[in-house]
Amino acid sequence: MRNSSRSRVDPFIVMDVMQAAADAEAAGRHIIHMEVGQPGTGAPRAATEALARAMDEGPLGYTVALGLPALRARVARLYGDWYNVDLDPARVVITPGSSGGFILAFTALFDSGDRVGIGAPGYPSYRQILGALGMVPVDLQTAPENRLQPVPDDFAGLDLAGLMVASPANPSGTMLDRPAMKALIDACAASGTSFISDEIYHGIEYEKKAVTALEITDEAYVINSFSKYFSMTGWRVGWMVVPEEQVRVVERIAQNMFICAPHASQVAALAAMDCDDELQANMDVYRANRALMLDGLPKAGFTRIAPPDGAFYVYADVSDITDDSRALAAEILEKAGVAVTPGLDFDPVRGHRTLRFSYARSTADIEEGLARLKRFMDAR
Repeated sequence: MRNSSRSRVDPFIVMDVMQAAADAEAAGRHIIHMEVGQPGTGAPRAATEALARAMDEGPLGYTVALGLPALRARVARLYGDWYNVDLDPARVVITPGSSGGFILAFTALFDSGDRVGIGAPGYPSYRQILGALGMVPVDLQTAPENRLQPVPDDFAGLDLAGLMVASPANPSGTMLDRPAMKALIDACAASGTSFISDEIYHGIEYEKKAVTALEITDEAYVINSFSKYFSMTGWRVGWMVVPEEQVRVVERIAQNMFICAPHASQVAALAAMDCDDELQANMDVYRANRALMLDGLPKAGFTRIAPPDGAFYVYADVSDITDDSRALAAEILEKAGVAVTPGLDFDPVRGHRTLRFSYARSTADIEEGLARLKRFMDAR
């Protein structure tokens, strides 16, 4: 059977690493998971309790395409609480995870053949979704001196229809401060380039609060999710904030592509937003794990790292160790029983010299993983 050219997306290497780790576990080995960006905790207790009550009260059918009004209103209130931004709930779109948000945003804003800039290293699914939709992802090779975040000079003269940024970023954990975010937004406005801000790791910050694009402009698409800070990866629910005139555009696409985000997940998400104590307890774990990683990775021989501003990753330059990060990751899994992600997912050009370490799991796992990595590197 014939396949379309748009189906020729690259595999998500971290998922292949997860499969290799699962195979090792099926064979009886104990694997420490530092490969996947998934919290080790589940949804907040009040979220699951709210869903149980809703299921007892009656069937959960379709919601309207834009999402439950109460959830949209609560998301809008979050922007006031976190950023002092007065947001109209009518601009909030509830999506099937941030991935659904990317599909809606790219479909609403771009035509086939349009060129969209993405920072490298960056989340690989941006590139693959754009390609699958017939658009052209343009990797912007970000510089260490810019903390692996794009700057206007990186896309000057490239004739981009859009720019996608992430802060805190995956895999680096670096953030754009307000002047850096404004510089990008202003450069896009001057060139007629649509600006999309992936803010999925907001809430997971360490020394300063992340800046939302909505503090600077209403003329942006902002995408977020309940997967990371709210610890609800498998629930597949997120949100997007769009300019007022874009709401009906997105709504029509959402009606046809998704009908709605899962009703059950929306009910749980609404309750999760008021679980501050539990969510901050999760943050205490990430803070402890971050400190362990920043101390333990250099002791294990991974010395070329920078403290992440947010998220729960450390991105390491391993060019002093190997020129084949995929082979090194496979060796670490085989000999140390630790799953890590080669950087090729995030940067096809330079990723063969980098590894990403996730510290989203329990502190006990991070301590054991670091001990195994040190033994492995000492023996190598």
